Amino acid sequence: MTIEWRYTAHQDLGVLSVAGYLGRDAARRFTGAIGWVLARGAGPVLVDLTELRGWSTEGQFAISEAARLLAEHGRVLELAAIPADGSLVPDASCPPVTVHLDLASALAAHHAEHDDGDGEDRQQWRTADWPV
Repeated sequence: MTIEWRYTAHQDLGVLSVAGYLGRDAARRFTGAIGWVLARGAGPVLVDLTELRGWSTEGQFAISEAARLLAEHGRVLELAAIPADGSLVPDASCPPVTVHLDLASALAAHHAEHDDGDGEDRQQWRTADWPV
């Protein structure tokens, strides 16, 4: 099982929405999505987990690694709508990760508008099987 993702570039912020299950098999794909984000955006990266069904230890590690990679490039990673178990436990070497209740509150914290997914006024990329 893998994940699908959609990246939306706002003016000074990026939103990486993830759907599926972030497990060992999907961790590499998530890391690839982070590389995509680094190449095409600026500012904080909000990882929207609204459509994520769950994550494994390897998936959580991939998120911690993404936070470290983004920090190396002067960017921060924030999470929105973490899975219900709320079990993200980054190790001490992980930069601080802000967790927002949902995407709307994460965007509000950055004074950004909610994107309805149509991509009309923002650049957007997604995997072929992103749920419409």
